Amino acid sequence: MPAWIEHAVWWQVYPLGFVGAEPEARPREAGPLRRLPRLQGWLDYAVELGASGIALGPIFSAATHGYDTIDHYRIDPRLGDVGDFDAFVAAAHKRGLRVLLDGVFNHVGRDFPAFREVLREGAQAPLASWFRLSWPRGRGPGAVPDHANFEGHDALVALNHDEPSVVDYVAGVMDHWLRRGADGWRLDAAYAVPNRFWAEVLARVRAAHPEAYFLGEVIHGDYAGIVRATGLDAVTQYELWKAIWSGLNDRNLYELAHALERHNGFLDSFAPLTFVGNHDVTRIASRLADPRHLPHALAVLFCCGGTPSIYAGDEQAFRGVKEERAGGDDAVRPAFPEDPAGLAPYGWPIYRLHQSLIGLRRRHPWLHGARSTVLDLTNETLALACQSGAGRLLLALNLGEAGADLSAPGARAVEAGEAELIAAGAQARVRLPPHGWAILAA
Repeated sequence: MPAWIEHAVWWQVYPLGFVGAEPEARPREAGPLRRLPRLQGWLDYAVELGASGIALGPIFSAATHGYDTIDHYRIDPRLGDVGDFDAFVAAAHKRGLRVLLDGVFNHVGRDFPAFREVLREGAQAPLASWFRLSWPRGRGPGAVPDHANFEGHDALVALNHDEPSVVDYVAGVMDHWLRRGADGWRLDAAYAVPNRFWAEVLARVRAAHPEAYFLGEVIHGDYAGIVRATGLDAVTQYELWKAIWSGLNDRNLYELAHALERHNGFLDSFAPLTFVGNHDVTRIASRLADPRHLPHALAVLFCCGGTPSIYAGDEQAFRGVKEERAGGDDAVRPAFPEDPAGLAPYGWPIYRLHQSLIGLRRRHPWLHGARSTVLDLTNETLALACQSGAGRLLLALNLGEAGADLSAPGARAVEAGEAELIAAGAQARVRLPPHGWAILAA
């Protein structure tokens, strides 16, 4: 893991949605529409938020939503061209922002040139071995094979990760864009790719780019085991994401406490990517049953160990529900205004809360490796000690309709939120108002 990630806070953007790109690819002869500069105009907003990096969704030439790639070496013409990419990276780096790219290497779109050759030439196509194919209708030119796909989506053609030239291809793509200025890669659907494939690719790429960061999208499974087997720096912490909103909605903070205990174990071997929202899930402001608990979710995110990521719009309390249907992601991937001045006024208090909590994290950089210890726990109340080395903060949450007194040994002062210290020293207690929260120096 590169040392710089210990201070990272990502602002995650889904570019095609952000700039209002049309849902389907532009014809090659039509030329690019230069929309990346529009996103570039939001970099100062990200800096003011407190972010240290921009985690981009797909930006490479694709048929529709960006995850059906046509050409990994070409910027999607709905966004611009390579010159626009270079300018974006230069502008980000000038502001001290890292740039993380989204690599879709489990599958490609049906218009990926090597697969088009298969459809034209049959089993004799030069790169037919790049795909997992069967030929029930014959193997000659024009025969349409059956192919492995991603989670039942026929338009997403799975690559054959046992093929050495696929290893070469993916390593080459990753190397190319890192040399062009990117600082790392998010690897989409990493859980669907054999660990041995990532181990070979990442060893090769890391040898040339030792300061690059590699994040794998993993939803379920043995997070620590996957990191060990692949050479990834981190994986996405979906367990904690679910426990945050579910524990708050059900007023079952035992669920959150259990997830944080498991999170401690992950921190023994890697620093997970933590989040309360991303481009694949219902927004946190829509997910929470009680809007008074949004600050509670953010307090957990910024006090626990790991590398926090904020999905663009969540810092403005954007709402949006993901639906399991074609186009069901559209509500969580909206177009943004031309610049921050076009944002609605209601979201700015949540933006300022993000600023405050990110500022707290900057003052306590040891939080990247902090473990959480339960001090006081009921269904509706939770007090935690968040600690790493000599650093120590306390986090207290109350989901109830009445005020609550919680054990807070060592609490000295309120750093964020609202609370009253009842006593000091080892017997200290903190009094929270109804639906209150606080982060305390200790």
